[in-house]
Amino acid sequence: MKRCGTNRVACRDLGVMDYKACWELQQQLFDTLVARKRRGAELSGAEQSGAEQPGAEQPGTEQPGTEQPGTEQPGTEQPASRSGQPGAHSEPAQPDRTHTPGIPASDAGTVLLVEHPPVYTLGKSGHAENLLVSREALEGLGATFFHIDRGGDITFHGPGQLVCYPILDLERLGIGLREYIAALEEAVIRTVAHYGIRAGRIAGASGVWLGRGVEYGDGTEEAGPDKSTRPGEEAVPGPTADGKNDPPRKICAIGVRSSRYVTMHGFALNVTTDLGWFTRINPCGFTDRGATSIARETGRQVAMDEVKDLVVKFLGEILNVRIYK
Repeated sequence: MKRCGTNRVACRDLGVMDYKACWELQQQLFDTLVARKRRGAELSGAEQSGAEQPGAEQPGTEQPGTEQPGTEQPGTEQPASRSGQPGAHSEPAQPDRTHTPGIPASDAGTVLLVEHPPVYTLGKSGHAENLLVSREALEGLGATFFHIDRGGDITFHGPGQLVCYPILDLERLGIGLREYIAALEEAVIRTVAHYGIRAGRIAGASGVWLGRGVEYGDGTEEAGPDKSTRPGEEAVPGPTADGKNDPPRKICAIGVRSSRYVTMHGFALNVTTDLGWFTRINPCGFTDRGATSIARETGRQVAMDEVKDLVVKFLGEILNVRIYK
């Protein structure tokens, strides 16, 4: 596909929003773009009644290869009803933020920035034993739980974690799906590099990582530096005090779904997240890989608004679009 640098993308900062309410907003924006493309194809005569464009995906299905086994896709399917589930409660939706008149015809999509109240989500292919505490215990902690119809296993979303949901028309942007996923990873890598954190990728595992086995853009690989848990921090899987072991730790989970080259979902970057939440699960189904955050790696608190600005800046540069608020 040919890159086009004249595209505009709206950015909406939702603040803190309930997981389910945000999913519904994201789905509405996604459906708007998909319907627009369908109408355009019908008008151009490129699509027969009820037929799918060659190489495109049927609406509502997963794009092959976009989801790695055992990874979380933030909000990838509509949350199932939580009635009767211990520990399930919802924050009141805020209609002024969830109401969506649509996406301007001149725009290639929308980027949503949000933090969720504490929530654990378990995908349809996940394993219940990766939740290490009872749902009654989650209720006592003030966390909700969704068993949702998506791929992947279990993960946590909560305060101090920046979740970015780009709903974009990749054909308008002139890029393919795999290039787009790499662009999301690169935007996060550049964002954390601003704080002196060297992050990269692990072959066969989605997301952005630190620690042993991480591959960097310059072709080098992390061999395991001497790092230890900082005083006063709750222990989480990660670097050990003896410096002889540096298990990989994820700073950002990434997952994307597409239909007709329209994307939804995105990434969840741990900024000042309380990593203790991850000790109650095997994150993404892994028992030998931990979680980390910008705050943990730098030893200081980081302003969420600053991180949002960096993410928007780098995402716009890499995708060659103008992201406006």
